[in-house]
Amino acid sequence: MTRLLLGVDGGNTKTVGLVAGRDGAILGAGRSGNSDLYNAPSVDAALASVAAAATQALSAAGASAADVDAACFSLAGADWAEDFALLRQELPARIGLTSEPLVVNDAVGPIRAGTPDGVGTAVVCGTYGVSSGRNAAGEVFHLGFWPDSCGARPLAREALAAVWRADLGYGPETSLTRRALETYAVPDPLGLLHELTRRGGRGAEAVDRLAPAVLDEADAGDKVAAAIVAGQGRILGDQTQACAERVGLAGGEFPVVLAGGVFRHPSRLLAEALMQRIPGGRAVRAAHEPAVGALLFAFDRAGIAADEALLRATAPPAATYAT
Repeated sequence: MTRLLLGVDGGNTKTVGLVAGRDGAILGAGRSGNSDLYNAPSVDAALASVAAAATQALSAAGASAADVDAACFSLAGADWAEDFALLRQELPARIGLTSEPLVVNDAVGPIRAGTPDGVGTAVVCGTYGVSSGRNAAGEVFHLGFWPDSCGARPLAREALAAVWRADLGYGPETSLTRRALETYAVPDPLGLLHELTRRGGRGAEAVDRLAPAVLDEADAGDKVAAAIVAGQGRILGDQTQACAERVGLAGGEFPVVLAGGVFRHPSRLLAEALMQRIPGGRAVRAAHEPAVGALLFAFDRAGIAADEALLRATAPPAATYAT
């Protein structure tokens, strides 16, 4: 068996594993669920999701963990020193890797997916928003959903709060009310409040469904929706600028890789708002999916230059990455 490289990108919605040969051809892919140490049902469930995506990818490639020369895991929930220690210890044992993998936060993999050298910053806006910076020495700083919460779920939560305030008479009217009632097929705002907060209700994941509507209505000119989007953009921009400063990129020009499901929406308002907060930042769209960024870090770790054209040509279908 040709010696292989393994990359895994994990978040709250999905975890994707990719296996490639040394020439850059992607030979296998795997997908599992939530692998965030903080938001999965348990730490064990999060670790199991990472292992499942990796072993599925290896199986699809007709390989085993013993064939892997280098691996990188770009994971939500890899936030603190104890998280990295846990992941570096547990993942090789669960997957069967024979060498210590590179573990980074899921905000870092997209930097490599969107730059030729893994130097720059990234803003990932999926279920939650995270920012990161990485310099030429490999020094990394990232901010997760702390100290401020951003992403699809916070966007939707702010929108729902605005709907309920408007209905109760102490907030401005907003077209988000109509969109929320349509999205959840509930006749009135207080009925929706009950449905989303009662015991046995729809749960936190149901909240996320409203996020695209917030961007739609902001684009259509609703002032409440536009203010929510602008506020989220300011936070993401400020966090990204802080990351750039921590790794010594501020003061010059540097790429800002925009990744995650929220940025797939046609609205440009969120991206415009955050870029206004990043002097010297240059917005770029990643050439690859975040899981490919993790895979490229594995190539870097092995000292191999991947054929990125071959990576793109052999990448799995878009459904593998879809939320």
